[in-house]
This record gives sequence, C-alpha cells and structure tokens, in this order.
Amino acid sequence: MRIFLNEEPREAAAGTTLFALRDEVRPGADLLIVNGFPAAVDVQLAEDDRIVMIRRGEIPSADELEALMAARHTPGVHARLKRGTVGIAGCGGLGSAVAVALARIGVGRLILADFDVVEPSNLNRQQFFVDQIGLPKVDALKANLVRINPYVKVAAFYGRLERDNIPQVFALVDVLIEAFDGAEQKAMLVETFRAACPERPLIAASGLAGHAASNTIVTRRAGRNFYLVGDGTTAAAPGQGLMAPRVGIAAHHQANAVLRLLLGEEPE
Repeated sequence: MRIFLNEEPREAAAGTTLFALRDEVRPGADLLIVNGFPAAVDVQLAEDDRIVMIRRGEIPSADELEALMAARHTPGVHARLKRGTVGIAGCGGLGSAVAVALARIGVGRLILADFDVVEPSNLNRQQFFVDQIGLPKVDALKANLVRINPYVKVAAFYGRLERDNIPQVFALVDVLIEAFDGAEQKAMLVETFRAACPERPLIAASGLAGHAASNTIVTRRAGRNFYLVGDGTTAAAPGQGLMAPRVGIAAHHQANAVLRLLLGEEPE
C-alpha cells in the first residue's frame, strides 16, 4: 500500500503499524503524527495515510522542513494553501497579525502594502520588535515572516494605496484583507477594489477597539464577495484604545476567513 512519510510517498506492506515503521525508518523519533494528529499508541496504517516522524530538538533538512511545518494540518490542506495569493492592505495591528497567521499555515504568496514605519506605540499590538523601530512596516514584517516560514513568498509595496494603484498592487490576489485604521481609507479601499475586482473576495474589519467581550467580534457576509469582521461599534477613540487581545481576535477571524475561502468554504 502507498503511504506518505514526511510528505514523501513510499510503499508499505499491508498491516504495517506506526511503531514498526518508526523502528524501520526513523528509530528514536519521539513525535509521531498520523493524518494531522499526534499518535501516543501504536496504530495500523492504511492506504494514503500521512505520517510525520520528528526527533525533538533535531533540525530537519531543508527538503523535510516544509512538510514538517505542515504536519499538524488537516491532510490535503497544505497543497491548496500553497497555491493561494493573499493581499494585505495595511500592516499594523490587524495586517501584521493576519500576515503571521497566514505565513504559519503556509499560504504561498503574500502581498503587503503600507506607507508607515514601525514606532514605539505600535508594539502593544503589532507583530514587530523593538529593534525594528524606524523601519518601513512592510520591510520589517517581510523579514519576520521569512523567519517564521522561509517557503512563503512575500512582496512588499512601500507607499500609499490610492484609487489609481490599488488594482495594480493587488492584481494577482485571490483574497484581499482590508487592515486600515481610518474609516475614509477603509471605504476608499473597499469601493476601489470591489469595483475593479468584483469576483475577488474582500475581508474588511470594523469594531475591535478597547477591551469589550471577545465574543462580540464576529464574521459576517456584508455583500457579494465581501465579508466584515468585528462588532461594528467599538471604534478607537479617546478613552478607548487599541490593544493586542481584541485586535488579535479580529485579525484571526480575518485569517480564518481567508483559510476557508482558499479551501472553497464560506467564512460565516
């Protein structure tokens, strides 16, 4: 029968068990994953099972690393995500967290766009480090993403997004994330992209400031190929700032919506 070991196909005799395979090909492996789930007991393997074997603390070869990074994925998901291209308009609290999540799950290509630089007040909620203060956000974020997942391709646009360049910057995306701060910027991006690319999904966010209850943040359909994340009311204002927990919740709603769309599922 055919099985996949660390994403490489190989033949195994019918009735082969997980522990027998480990003893044959990777003695000493102490983390065994079968079809995306850790296995603590011996199991009989079946046709097309996907098995990952890891020795804790061992640095894998470059050929194995990408497969091992996706070991906890649901089988069949990684190849579909790797074909995806996602645009992220704004690389602050929302955009940087979305980008990190998408890099970790193995989306193949990210297009980052932002005109700003990292500054100290960003660090309470954005995915940057103290030694990156002063760097363009797109460059700092790209450097962090490549450290997280060297297999993701990252393109960076350092400049302002305007009505006349949005269709070109995001011409190749399968999905676009709106991650701006200001209401006028958000509206401009949504109107421009939806007019230029009506068949491409757009995921925007509104209402994620402060420290209100987590579960008030939801994902809902707001139109054809248009989804909105947030509670719709809690905008940043004097006395109501932006902090990592709720920003992160909204960002991961957006990232999960991207995941579902790339897999052919509805985000709601």
